Amino acid sequence: MRRRRVSRVATISMHTSPLDQPGTGDAGGMNVYIVESAKRLAQLGVEVEIFTRATARDLPPVAELAPGVLVRHLTAGPYEEMDRADLPAQLCAFLSEVLRTEAMYDPGRYDVIHSHYWLSGQVGWLAKERWGVPLVHTMHTMAKVKNLLLAQGDKPEPRARVVGEQQVVDIADRLVANTADEARELIDLYGAPQQRVAVVNPGVNLTRFQPASQGAARRRLGLPQDAHVLLFVGRIQPLKAPDVLLRAASRMLIDDPSLRSRLVVACVGGPSGNGLARPSLLTELAAELGISDVVRLVPPAPQEELADWYRGADVTVVPSYSESFGLVALESQACGTPVAAAAVGGLRTAVRDGVSGLLVDGHDPAAWAQALRRFVTSPRWRDQLSQGARAHAAAFGWQATASRLMEVYAGAVAHMHHVPVAVS
Repeated sequence: MRRRRVSRVATISMHTSPLDQPGTGDAGGMNVYIVESAKRLAQLGVEVEIFTRATARDLPPVAELAPGVLVRHLTAGPYEEMDRADLPAQLCAFLSEVLRTEAMYDPGRYDVIHSHYWLSGQVGWLAKERWGVPLVHTMHTMAKVKNLLLAQGDKPEPRARVVGEQQVVDIADRLVANTADEARELIDLYGAPQQRVAVVNPGVNLTRFQPASQGAARRRLGLPQDAHVLLFVGRIQPLKAPDVLLRAASRMLIDDPSLRSRLVVACVGGPSGNGLARPSLLTELAAELGISDVVRLVPPAPQEELADWYRGADVTVVPSYSESFGLVALESQACGTPVAAAAVGGLRTAVRDGVSGLLVDGHDPAAWAQALRRFVTSPRWRDQLSQGARAHAAAFGWQATASRLMEVYAGAVAHMHHVPVAVS
């Protein structure tokens, strides 16, 4: 019997481009996931074409991200960033451009569609029907999960998203979950058939994020050598809970005023999502708490500089209300910096409690202050966690992610066409 090989994947990322800088707007861990997995798939001999919405008139129709990886900028709506709430109105326009692109080539150009986030899943659903190829979908975040774990004052995800996600779950040939916890959520909350759910852990770029001199990193960043550096990296929005870090730091200074001369609370990222309603929230909160002198707000940083921030920190703080995985936690640990993370979602996989960092229950600033104080006052214990962090992160490479995705693609194609599929 003829073996069908997966040789070209159509990756759909409608609402955010893989070329965008993570840490602001809608760009975050999903962008990193798409870029890094696409590069590794290309190294395995699979061509990847990423379809995304053009957000500027001067963007080229096609850009090469890496050898074997193309980014296709499609016109759908105005040439500017749009609120995700407004994007469903552009689904038809975006889908039309996706189908138009495929129609320029001979039939059978794509073997698999891999959509990311529910909006892209809607596009993938219709493209799957048109092209007769399987749809693999990764949620990244889920409305039902987010609505169960809302931050105070945050808005619940709309019912239209819940319905849209359910439709994608029902139609997808394979659903990729970042962790076993996420797989259970897909099955329990959305009724996904267990046999169609595959767990594929995201990875970390172990070449870019690796241990190096803390002192040298601090010199490059302008941080005092003797500082106690608490680091937050990510989009500034209620879901990510950077306010919890600031409130915990305030409590630490109340309990021990002598820390003030050495404490640095660094937040690297930009407003996003619901955080756009109050872009100056952290500045205002720091002033309200009386800790403006220890808080340093930094715009989103490229990976080279971001690695220095991880190396320069004593601990990276990830107090999110919900995370499908938590790439920030892995990147930090790969640099040898332990993590204090909320005991939610994929963070329970990304961080080994007591080995590579600490998992903290809830979002009470007092509990976080107590946890963070240990990183400041117990350097020997922190050094032990640093060793555990490096060892834990080393198990998560993007090459393993890409290899596992190849298996998922092959399974989806085999199931649809009832033929053996070559995976290499």
